[in-house]
Amino acid sequence: MNYKSDFPIFKNYSDLVYLDSSATSQKPQVVIDAVSTFYAKNNANIHRGMYDLSQAATDMYENTRKKVADFIGAKDASEVIFTSGATEALNLVAFGWAKKHLQKGDIIVISEMEHHANILPWQQLRKEMGIELAYLPITKDFRLDFKKSVDLKSDRIKLLSLSHASNVLGTINPLEEIIPFFKKINAEIKICIDAAQSIPHMPIDVVSLQCDFFTFSSHKMLGPSGVGVLYTKKEVLQEMEPFIFGGGMVRKVTKEDALWAPVPDKFEGGTPAIEGVIGLGVAIEYLQEVGFGKVQKHEKELITYTLKKFAQQQKVTLFGPKNNEERLGIFSFAIDKVHPHDTAEILNRFHIAVRTGHHCAQPLMDVLGIPGTARASIYLYNTKEDIDRLFNGIEEVKKVFNR
Repeated sequence: MNYKSDFPIFKNYSDLVYLDSSATSQKPQVVIDAVSTFYAKNNANIHRGMYDLSQAATDMYENTRKKVADFIGAKDASEVIFTSGATEALNLVAFGWAKKHLQKGDIIVISEMEHHANILPWQQLRKEMGIELAYLPITKDFRLDFKKSVDLKSDRIKLLSLSHASNVLGTINPLEEIIPFFKKINAEIKICIDAAQSIPHMPIDVVSLQCDFFTFSSHKMLGPSGVGVLYTKKEVLQEMEPFIFGGGMVRKVTKEDALWAPVPDKFEGGTPAIEGVIGLGVAIEYLQEVGFGKVQKHEKELITYTLKKFAQQQKVTLFGPKNNEERLGIFSFAIDKVHPHDTAEILNRFHIAVRTGHHCAQPLMDVLGIPGTARASIYLYNTKEDIDRLFNGIEEVKKVFNR
């Protein structure tokens, strides 16, 4: 399977080896065309225009809401809230739900492998409200030791907020085991899942997961930047407060007070990224046309191939599971004592694009005892030739630094 021809970036840069998809994916031509066509033929603001162009734009926007709901298995399209990204979606959970419903001494459980977006909002609530944070540890084989939570006081655990997959380790957390485990500890616990890394790679059903909140970003799954999604059960949405206030999210405003609009409008104040939402809908259609079965088969072959290559390397450390089960194609690595930025700079000379640094996961880096890594991440448009070039580049790094 080779879908590179669908992505114009590779026509414009024929020598590019793009291995940074966990930061942002490349965009297929159909998504780029959808955004361009909207501006050329459909551009108007939504929801309040009593003219054909506005109503057509509104229909396109709301039809995407339905596509997203079907894509993740939501029962009702009104349970889908459009945000600027997974980061805003997680903040909406924190300041729209948790700030209203939690109190001093309540415990929010997260993990050591979380992205900063799933740490900082909870730390802020700790400062403001006195809630407590508990971090589930990782094991020596880079899995989540979620049963450590039995040491916590069950009646105080009110929220589990967990990444479905690590953006550093590639580890896929077994939600089908973790969520029931926590619900046995406290049947009333709320579950929030950060699916920014997982949703581009696998089918997900939020009802089967039994989660209350589910967040992801468009730009990691072939869609435009500046768009994200928060799925929340309707009964929970009714109990939440908005935290972005302005036009479009109100039913009535007086000099003294305001009455919020019904969901989902209540949480979508201001003019949204209309063209980005429409582009997300087309990205979903593209993924559905390819089929996650093909995506996963292709990626598993590449993961197996890449792990074999890493196993043959000397003086190269891979931070993440060493087998292809329950992991994504995210490979964080270090070459002996070479700084990750130097690794990436040399790889860039050969047109190989990787990420470097702490990957917005500094607490995890502290656990691993390192300042950062180089990270290569794959998607459906990558090939074995790309992986070969990565390892040829790693050999060049070793030569330069005599490793």
